[in-house]
Amino acid sequence: MSDFFYIAQRIWLDYLRHIADILISAFIIYKLMALVRGTRSVQVLRGILFLLAATVISSVLDFVLIGWMLRWFWVAGAVALVIVFQPEVRSFLADLGSGRLTRLIMRGKAEFLDEVLKSLKNISRRGQGALVVLEQDTGLRNYIETGITINAEVTSELIETIFTPQSPLHDGAVIISGDRLIAAGCILPLTHNPMMSKVIGTRHRAAVGLSEVSDAIICIVSEETGEYSMAHDGTLRKGLELDEIKKTLMRHYQEKAAEKSADIDQ
Repeated sequence: MSDFFYIAQRIWLDYLRHIADILISAFIIYKLMALVRGTRSVQVLRGILFLLAATVISSVLDFVLIGWMLRWFWVAGAVALVIVFQPEVRSFLADLGSGRLTRLIMRGKAEFLDEVLKSLKNISRRGQGALVVLEQDTGLRNYIETGITINAEVTSELIETIFTPQSPLHDGAVIISGDRLIAAGCILPLTHNPMMSKVIGTRHRAAVGLSEVSDAIICIVSEETGEYSMAHDGTLRKGLELDEIKKTLMRHYQEKAAEKSADIDQ
């Protein structure tokens, strides 16, 4: 038995701990990159990587003055970096604590979609319009910042209230990230596609515009006709039934959960 524990210890120390170290580090880097992707923090991150490379080069080439300046930068800049990346760090820690991603994978479906679909149905019946964005892998923080932060549980009542004509937020878009309604009244980029029909309204043009620069899924309710539409990957599908939207969303989220589960198993 002692020989077994000795062999297991040697395998861990010589091989497995290095593999575990690499995998955990890769996961942390992936999560950090996912947080800043699609935000203005990407430029800051590029600057940090440039300074990191300059630090390594100055050390190798023994540049005394440059090395001295960079060392002082890393000492004083540590506090500044925490301040700059405070929203991303807070979001990263919140995701780890909530286990939001794990719950989505284990459920195999996103239950909040029922609330979204219910709200679209009620908004259409009332002859009102809506623009609901479902964030995917591409970060939408730049567009979230144009609206009003809400960060609440997704409920049909909340979405319907936001798109009530008397609401000051009804003209913008609602952005949902994970299973949370992050912001409302958000301004989206309009499509510049010359082939896009000029008869579609601003909501539809904004939905297509965002789908051209991100992998978000956007659901639209026409205020004029009550018609349902969906934009994804630069394509607009009009005149959909609510059941079609439900099947498309459920299939997308189930496939996404299956891919993430497969990645974890590997």
